[in-house]
Amino acid sequence: MNLIQENSSLHDLNTFGIRVKARYLARIASEQALKKVSESPVFRESQQLILGGGSNILFTKDFEGLVLKVDLRGIQVVEEKDQSVIIQVGAGENWHQLVLYCVEHGWGGVENLSLIPGTVGAAPIQNIGAYGVEIRQVLQHVDGIHLETGRSQRFEVDDCRFGYRESVFKNDLRQKFFISSVTLRLSRKSHRLDTHYGALQQVLERNKVDHPTIQDISDAVISIRQSKLPDPAVLGNAGSFFKNPTVPLLHVDSLRKDYPSLPVYPVDNQNVKIAAGWLIEQCGWKGKTIGNVGVHEQQALVLVNFGDGKGEEIFQLAMKIQESVIKKFGITLATEVNVI
Repeated sequence: MNLIQENSSLHDLNTFGIRVKARYLARIASEQALKKVSESPVFRESQQLILGGGSNILFTKDFEGLVLKVDLRGIQVVEEKDQSVIIQVGAGENWHQLVLYCVEHGWGGVENLSLIPGTVGAAPIQNIGAYGVEIRQVLQHVDGIHLETGRSQRFEVDDCRFGYRESVFKNDLRQKFFISSVTLRLSRKSHRLDTHYGALQQVLERNKVDHPTIQDISDAVISIRQSKLPDPAVLGNAGSFFKNPTVPLLHVDSLRKDYPSLPVYPVDNQNVKIAAGWLIEQCGWKGKTIGNVGVHEQQALVLVNFGDGKGEEIFQLAMKIQESVIKKFGITLATEVNVI
């Protein structure tokens, strides 16, 4: 069977729903399949793009190279002890479905990361995080293959060089390392629950939950995210388009003179994070529509495709938002979404 398809639509493989094509597309369901594809002339002569769930990418044009669609599946218990369990998960598994699987089995550590779109393999690339938890806190190691050499390598936590929505896979190894599986260490008992985020506390209080379980936290996070973020199956989007910027305290102090309600979150003694959504909203973008694209009416961080929008339209909108935030606040917003 020929693993490489020609002139394949990527419309259903990106959550923005952009109508673009790939010159070549290969669905990789095993490391053996990747090895076979890597031996082909198409692989040697083409630029490669590793594609997971397509929930963190914006295509502005057709991709003229080879798209490697990550389709490796499976959840395997590697080690189970009284207090903990170690599981190895195929990179093509859906992240949210994995979280639900873990919660159902009583395994704690990822419940705060419920309803984050994308695949398991993409999770360490972004160092996904939400409501006080990041994947690095439960990660054991990442396994994969270097595309240039075909060499397998395991990355322990320290090797991943994690930062805020950053990792070595997103920087030095960007599109060079194919993640095949992710191994997590989760708790079976005495779960360390993180409920300090205000929105999470409010939902738990509203539900009259005094002693939350991992199921309660997962349900609360799902409720919050569903109330703020549009379903990509209904309205094309890639979640948060921009990162929350880290800003020096001196700059924040000057801004607070005009914006006393500026929402900030401590980083260290010299810097804080500012909510990017608040900055965008203050610039008047929330709910704004330009042609076939726009900014979501309930969450200014989310750019949306109303159906027939092109990737270039969304990209131009993003640049206009960046320009207005720089002009008003002197702050540069970095994109969380990868623009191709």
